[in-house]
Amino acid sequence: MGLFSFFGRFKASSDDRSPWGDFFFEPVASRSSSGMRVSPDGALRLAAVYACVRILSETMASLPVVVYRRRSDGGKDRITDHWLYDLLAKRPNRFQNPFEWREMLQGHLALRGNAYNQIFTNGRGEITELMPIHPDRIRVELLANGEYRYRISDRFGNDSVLPRGEVWHLRGLSSDGLMGMSPIELARESLGMALAAQGYGARFFANDAKPTGGWIEFPGSFKDAEAKKVFRESFQQAQSGSNRHKVLVLDNGMKFHEVGVTNKDAQFLELRKFQITDIARLFRVPPHMIADLDRATFSNIEQQSLEFVMHTMTPWAERWEASIESELPLEGDELEVEFDFANLMRGDAASRAAYYQSGIQNGWLTRNEARISENLNPIEGLEKPLRPLNMVEEGDAPDLPDSTDSPDTAEQEAAEPPESEDATAARFRALVHTTAARFGRRICRAGVIEDKDIGLIADAFAVKRNIAEQWVHTHRLLALNESDLTRSLISLGMAK
Repeated sequence: MGLFSFFGRFKASSDDRSPWGDFFFEPVASRSSSGMRVSPDGALRLAAVYACVRILSETMASLPVVVYRRRSDGGKDRITDHWLYDLLAKRPNRFQNPFEWREMLQGHLALRGNAYNQIFTNGRGEITELMPIHPDRIRVELLANGEYRYRISDRFGNDSVLPRGEVWHLRGLSSDGLMGMSPIELARESLGMALAAQGYGARFFANDAKPTGGWIEFPGSFKDAEAKKVFRESFQQAQSGSNRHKVLVLDNGMKFHEVGVTNKDAQFLELRKFQITDIARLFRVPPHMIADLDRATFSNIEQQSLEFVMHTMTPWAERWEASIESELPLEGDELEVEFDFANLMRGDAASRAAYYQSGIQNGWLTRNEARISENLNPIEGLEKPLRPLNMVEEGDAPDLPDSTDSPDTAEQEAAEPPESEDATAARFRALVHTTAARFGRRICRAGVIEDKDIGLIADAFAVKRNIAEQWVHTHRLLALNESDLTRSLISLGMAK
């Protein structure tokens, strides 16, 4: 196997049948009906496949990892001082940073349906490194007791066996629960046709955009079959290789006819466009994200981007989260892992401003939380939520009566001594002040006070009619403004 892999590096193409190629050593199932060899690495020669895998891998690698522990009230406490957070967000192994590590694993999942890591631990059982293993170098072996193990082949051809507990296995869609299914293998025929069309296009333009082949019209006849063979071989030798584009000379009335099938007749461009859509469908990536804008509009691109987050990346993130939580933490840690999609859902500046404004005004988002979301440092005094009605800080709002007071509490409050006379007088003055101010504003808006309003004024403030008449007379003479009128009404009430 190692020898064939070594010589395979020098092969001219995927269907090279020379001693340097590996055509005769491939499994039959790896070749499609189109005759093209389809493998995960070979499929990356298609620009659409590479674009889809790159989008999935880079998006997954760019999501921030959050490790938290749930509280009894349903909240979450972020954990940043735990070895699992350091492993996932800072340094998964000695060779890779977190972005490169997750990008590689997601690429393995997208192309092969499986991703593997060898687990290295310390004396306390804490995981110190997760070392990726290429899926092509590992296979699962079932044991007689129902368990399974992993056999790994290194680049030198040496095999080693790892138990189940020393390998972290990320699976894609699986039919047996042990191995994920390779999307490239499942879509072998579709990708094989795309590779064949791509190869045909390359050969077509290498031939100066002319169809290959043709036929020669000869009015006479050859002496025998050997003469015909000699003529055909000499003609091909004169018009191929270094003799291409030389003047063709025919005698004895011969005429050369080119094959008349064109790319348009073969629907070449339409086939290539369909294959891009078909590949995007395979990886569930919106076509506009791989630069296929034939059916894109300004209105549906935004919706497709949201669908990419909800229906493409969210299932991948859930797959990662479930595998991490079930395989990596120690028993009793009770940690949960989450990939934060907030950055993918940020939107433009106007949308973010409306979102923050709604959260702050309705009290479910603090001003400092909004600043942190915009990568701004928090400011002292902005960490408390605002009450929606009067927009004051919750700590400064007056206490409201509790409607759930028990009967014992009500009886205790009823048994308390009554307020003093000074307290009663103060409450009365405040009541009169508020009523006078409101009544004064109403009178000012109504216009000039008439005689019929005098009785209403006297009844409202419980004063004698002559005092109300005196107030009205003063108002007419001095043409009081609203504030003077309010003070005048208050003085009448206080006089009483």
